[in-house]
Amino acid sequence: MDPFIELSKYLRHTILEDCLYQYMEGRKHVRKDYDDFNLVKEETKPMFEAIEKWEEDAQAIVHRLPIFPNQIQNTKDNLEIMILHSFFHDVKKKRFMELYHSVMYNLDIVLNDEQ
Repeated sequence: MDPFIELSKYLRHTILEDCLYQYMEGRKHVRKDYDDFNLVKEETKPMFEAIEKWEEDAQAIVHRLPIFPNQIQNTKDNLEIMILHSFFHDVKKKRFMELYHSVMYNLDIVLNDEQ
């Protein structure tokens, strides 16, 4: 379960915080601009791969985790949505922060269970 916890820490402390920073301070990319789209696609590819790996690992050990399978799926979906919103700024701050807190809550449950 150790690699899973390390991956959870990476999602919580790196990807989640990078999304927040990108949304608050980063450049707003234009969804219809081909160059912007490709830039975002390349930059976010490792993030999406890490999230996919986390979801697969979490589903495999869900019986040992303090969260339910639907929370795992929702965390994955919300984090992927956050990544896109952080680059394209196509959602209001309130909704973005709701997603942020939801993902943070579920990842913190997993991480706090290990301490």
